[in-house]
Amino acid sequence: MDELYLWFLGNPAAPRYVGALKLISVGKGVSLRYGSSWLTDGFALSEDLPLVDAEFMPPNRFNAEIARAVGAVDDARPDRWGEKVIRFVDKPQRLSLMEFLYYAGDDRFGALGVSSSPDIYAPRATSPLPRLPDVQQLSEVVAKIEASDPITALEAKMIAGGGSPLGGAKPKALVDIDGEQWVIKFFNNEPVDTPLVEHATMTLAARAGMTVAETRIIHLADVNALAIRRFDRVQGQRIHSISAGTAIRAVTASGDEPDMGYPALARILRRTGVASDNLNQQDARELFRRMVFNILVDNTDDHEKNHALLVVKPFANGRLRLAPAYDVLPTNSGQGYQEFICGTAGRESTLANAMSQCDAFGLLPEEAANDIGDIIAVVNTWREHFARLGVSPKDIDILADRIDGAALLGQRTGFDPSHSRTTRGHKKTLSPFRKI
Repeated sequence: MDELYLWFLGNPAAPRYVGALKLISVGKGVSLRYGSSWLTDGFALSEDLPLVDAEFMPPNRFNAEIARAVGAVDDARPDRWGEKVIRFVDKPQRLSLMEFLYYAGDDRFGALGVSSSPDIYAPRATSPLPRLPDVQQLSEVVAKIEASDPITALEAKMIAGGGSPLGGAKPKALVDIDGEQWVIKFFNNEPVDTPLVEHATMTLAARAGMTVAETRIIHLADVNALAIRRFDRVQGQRIHSISAGTAIRAVTASGDEPDMGYPALARILRRTGVASDNLNQQDARELFRRMVFNILVDNTDDHEKNHALLVVKPFANGRLRLAPAYDVLPTNSGQGYQEFICGTAGRESTLANAMSQCDAFGLLPEEAANDIGDIIAVVNTWREHFARLGVSPKDIDILADRIDGAALLGQRTGFDPSHSRTTRGHKKTLSPFRKI
C-alpha cells in the first residue's frame, strides 16, 4: 500500500473524497495531494495544507526516526496502543505509516477516513463495535495482548482497528454505549486504581471550571475501567479535529523546531478561534487554567496529543474551539517539568513559570493570578473529592506524596495573588523541584 485515499466523513452517510496519500519512502512519512473536486469546494484540513494543487510533504521526511503524515492527516493515524493492536492482530507484512493509517479502520479520531479507493469510501472492514456488556471480555483480550498471549478469531474481531482516539500506549478500546461511542481505558497494573483516579481528577477539573470530556466508571470482575465519551462525535456527525501538535506545526516555519507549549497554542486559539461572544479569548483563558491545574495535580503527561481542537463549520471559515480536556490525571512522577512548554522557564512545573507568559493567553497578571488562586482553592480539596468518589485511602496516600509533597504543596500555600503583578523582568526563582 504505497498509495491510499483520504476522505472527509463529517456526514458519514455522504463521504467526500479529499485526495491521494502517498508513502514517501518506507519510514519517511505520508504526503497528500488534494483532488480536483476538493480543491473546488473543500477546505484546508490544517493551516499548512492550503487549497492549492500541490503535493504536500510531511515534516521531518529526511529523519527516518520520525515518520509523520502531513498536517491534519497525522491525527488520523492510530495511537501507540492502536499500533500495538495492529501489529498483534493484523500482522501486516510491512509496518510503514501507510499500513497503520489503513488498518486503523473507520472509527479514527476526527472526521477523516482512509480508503483503498478514490472512487468509493472503502475503509478497512471491521466488525461492529463491542457493547457495554462486552467490556469484561474486552479487558481480558487486552490483557492477552499485553502479555503477548494468543487470542481467538472472535477476540481479534472485537479489538481489531479499535479506532484511533488521541492518547498513548495505555490499553483502550472503543465501545458502543446506548448508541454512542465511548473510549474504554483499562487498568494496566499501575500502583493505584488509575481508572478511578482519572475519573476523580477529571471531575475535580470540572469543579475548577474547566470543560472536560464526560467520564464514568465501569466496574469489572476485579478492577475498574474508565469510559470517556467521545467529543468528536455529535448526533451521528463527525467533528473535524486536530491535535495541538498539528496546529502548532502548521504555523511553524519550515526547518524550525515547533514551539510545543501552552503559550503557542493559546496564541493560535486567540487568532483562529471563534471570535463571536469572545469565545476565542475564553478558550485561551481556559487553556491557562488547564496548564495550572496540570501543574498542581502533577499531571506531567500533557504532551501535544493530549490537547485537541475542534474545527467549527470547516466549509465556512474553519474557526477553532478548544476541545474538552481528557487524559487528565496525576502521573505521580514528581519530575518537576511538563511535557508542554509553560513559560519563559520552558517546561518547568511552577506557578511562576505559568505566570511568566500570561499575556500569550490574553491575560493581565492580576487576572492570571486570580485564576491561579481559584484553581488552588479547588485543588486543596482533592483528598476529600477523591475519597467521595471511592478512591481508597491507600491510593490517596500514594498520590499525596506528590500532590501534597513539598514542591507542589509549597507552591499552593505560598502563592499570593497580590504579589503577582509582573510577568516579565522578574527575578528568576529557584525551582522547588531542584535537587539539594
